[in-house]
Amino acid sequence: MSDFALRALQTLGVFSLTRSLSAGLPRILMYHDFCGPEDADEDAINAEALRRQFSYLRRNFRVVSLSQLAEELSSGANPARHTVALTIDDGRRNCYEFLFPLIKEFELPATFFVVSSFISGEDWIWTDKVIWLSRQKNCPEALLPDSLPAVFGALNKMRPEARNGWIETTARSMSVSIPKTPPPRFAPCSWTELREMSDSGLMEIGSHTVTHPILSSITDEESWQEVTQSRSQIMQAIGRPVNCFCYPNGKGSDYRPSQVQQIAEAGYRCAVIAEFGMVQSRRDLFRLPRIGMTRKRTPAQIAKYLEGFAYYQHRVQARNSEA
Repeated sequence: MSDFALRALQTLGVFSLTRSLSAGLPRILMYHDFCGPEDADEDAINAEALRRQFSYLRRNFRVVSLSQLAEELSSGANPARHTVALTIDDGRRNCYEFLFPLIKEFELPATFFVVSSFISGEDWIWTDKVIWLSRQKNCPEALLPDSLPAVFGALNKMRPEARNGWIETTARSMSVSIPKTPPPRFAPCSWTELREMSDSGLMEIGSHTVTHPILSSITDEESWQEVTQSRSQIMQAIGRPVNCFCYPNGKGSDYRPSQVQQIAEAGYRCAVIAEFGMVQSRRDLFRLPRIGMTRKRTPAQIAKYLEGFAYYQHRVQARNSEA
C-alpha cells in the first residue's frame, strides 16, 4: 500500500479506530540490524528512521521490557493499554553502535537476543555467511535476491553439518574464501559491550542459542544443549539472569512442540517467534508473535503497524485465503 493511501486512511480516522480496537493487545517489535543515518541498507534500519519510530513510541505507547510483559501476562491481569516491548535478534555490534545510544536517549527498555558462540568469537552466524556470499561480485544465480528466500528455505531444513558443507562448497565454486572473522557489517558485540548495555538497566540480554541452528533440524538432545548452555554462558558473562529466549528464524516449521517445552524446562519465562501478530490475552508465553519494524521508515508506515491496521488487514487476508 502506497504512503499516499496510508496517509489518506490515517486522515479518515481508520488508524484511530484500529488503535482503539487493539489497545489491549501488546505489541512486540522485532529488529535485527542497524546502520548510520546516511547509510542505505535494505536489511538494516538507519538511525534516523529508528529515531522516528522511537519518537512515535514515546508519544503514543507504554514501552516495557519483554520480561515485564511476560510477568504481567503470566499474572493473569491484562497489561495496560497500548503496551509495547522491543526486541533485537542475533548480537551484532551495530546494535551497540547505533541502537543503544537511542535507547539511552529515549530511555526505552529493550531485549537483545544473542548467539553466545558468536559473541565469544568462535564463529559468525551462518545466515550472515550466506548473505555475505550473495553480495560478492560473482555470486551464482541461486544467491540473487529473488532466489535467496528459497535457498534459506532449503538450508533451514538441513542438519547443521550439511548446511555448513553447502556454504563451503558454494564459496569454493565462487573461488572465494569465507573470512574466519566476520566483516564489520556482520561483527558481533563483545561481552564487555553486552555488560555495559545490561548494566544500563535498559537492555536485558536474552538467549538466541549457542550456534543459531534451526531447532527442527537437530535432535531434542542437541536443542537442549543449545538452549541451556547459551543461557548459562550469557549469565556467567554478564552476571545477570537470562529470562527470555528467541527461536532461530522463528517460523512455525523451525521448532517442534517438544522443543517449546524445553524452553520452559530450561528456566526461561518466555520465548518469541517471528510470526506476525499481536499478543492475545491467553497467548502461549513460549510462542509470542512479533512485528518486524526494519522497513517501516515513514510516519504512515510506522502508524500502519503500531496502530493495529496491519494486524486487522492480515486477519482479513487470512480469512479470505481460507474461504
